[in-house]
Amino acid sequence: MLQKFTRGRRNWTLAAVGVLGMIAGVAAWGGFNTVMDATNSPEFCVSCHEMRDTVYKEYKTSVHYANASGVRATCPDCHVPKQWLPKFVRKIEASAELYHKLIGSIDSPEKFEAERLTLARQVWSTMQATDSRECRNCHSFEAMDFHKQRPAAAQTMPKAMQRGATCIDCHKGIAHKLPDISRGYRALYDGLLKAAKSLQPKPGDTLTTLTTTAFYLDRPSAEDAAAAGTLTAATPVRVIARDGDWLQVEIAGWQQEGSERTFYALQGKRIPAAALGAEAVDKVTRVGSVSDPDTDQLWSEGRLNGWIANANLVADPAALAAYGAEMYEANCALCHALPPPGNYLANQWIGNLNAMKRFVGLDDEQYRLLQKYLQINAKDTGGLR
Repeated sequence: MLQKFTRGRRNWTLAAVGVLGMIAGVAAWGGFNTVMDATNSPEFCVSCHEMRDTVYKEYKTSVHYANASGVRATCPDCHVPKQWLPKFVRKIEASAELYHKLIGSIDSPEKFEAERLTLARQVWSTMQATDSRECRNCHSFEAMDFHKQRPAAAQTMPKAMQRGATCIDCHKGIAHKLPDISRGYRALYDGLLKAAKSLQPKPGDTLTTLTTTAFYLDRPSAEDAAAAGTLTAATPVRVIARDGDWLQVEIAGWQQEGSERTFYALQGKRIPAAALGAEAVDKVTRVGSVSDPDTDQLWSEGRLNGWIANANLVADPAALAAYGAEMYEANCALCHALPPPGNYLANQWIGNLNAMKRFVGLDDEQYRLLQKYLQINAKDTGGLR
């Protein structure tokens, strides 16, 4: 009898523990989801002044905040997944934001602007990786009636759908101010200039021009000496001798028959390396010729010795390539997905880039370097040489 009573009591105890455990589990789960919901509101997002005084103000002027239909997309609609597991992962990732809040990483407008480009790229990268998942909660190609769109959109959207483009490829800066896209490549350029000032070349070194550079057949003895030609940016030269602030260098290139005033970087590729004056053309030493199989044009490889100032020269071609890559990323990824340089032939890049020239804010020097970066990394060239 005692054993039955003890066993029954134990069963009731286990049942009670089980019920209490279930209640505790439900309470914990409910509390967890309550916290999740509480941190998933615009009010929570802008409780930090870093958001309230910057991107939230920008968002309130956007079509996502006020529009003709009265449908509003809030902060979590665009930045937090609706699916539970991705939402949970996003909340875990957000813990890093609390850390940066504590250490004051962006606690002033100046600090925020300094990091805006980096922060924006992180968001853009996430959206590209998820195929703009949050955008597609409201927008999808399948639900679009292209005929009701504005003419430009009606032409662009079907093409974007066919090539598998994602929303953020073309729609950056919809709800927030675009960052200063030039900040990154300007910093790289300043670093290259600083390194150039301390460069101490010696015979045998191969250097690369950072900017358009005048060259002379003889070492100039006066500041107003007439140049024999110019080297384009990203043109390699081999140092022969040094005399004070001047370097005697060997310039190499290819000349097309009938257009001997231009040195091209590679045979058959319209990649300008140098513009030669008449006197310089006569000084070129030709080391070989080849007939282009595609055009039957005769190309000759040549060498020319000249003098250039020891200024704006790069010792590390990879650093110059990084500058070109950053300029390409910053200027050409704002409006569409970025095709790799190797998607096109070197000569094709001339027309492709020229068609986009009016959309980028580059000066002539930057534009020429960007074009050359793309050409020397094209499908038929394959990188700096």
